[in-house]
Amino acid sequence: MSLIELMIVIVLIGSVLALIASRVMGGQDRANVRIAETQLVTLAGKIDQFRMDTGKLPESLDQLVTSTGATNWLGPYARAEELNDPWGTPIEFKRPGANGPFELVSLGADAQAGGESVNQDIRRP
Repeated sequence: MSLIELMIVIVLIGSVLALIASRVMGGQDRANVRIAETQLVTLAGKIDQFRMDTGKLPESLDQLVTSTGATNWLGPYARAEELNDPWGTPIEFKRPGANGPFELVSLGADAQAGGESVNQDIRRP
């Protein structure tokens, strides 16, 4: 096999690997969207538990992990790593929410507000 033939084979193998990697990575982001949706539902339940125990909403998500002296705090309600979405971006906690007393927001794969497809914000009222 000549050097040129070897280089062509290497380029072809690299192209195939790049194609496979792009499909796998895209699939991972779609899976992360589903994980983030589930994570926000679970985190909303933990906020509700905090509210039932203390009689009020937390000031920040950090209060689910560490007590700040709230009366009847029975936590921790969450682990610190649960406060980040699957892409490693902190989940936003808004009080009041657009459609309720609070809202949780994952900024999606691009960690920027807005976006489409896997970059779209994921919200849980």
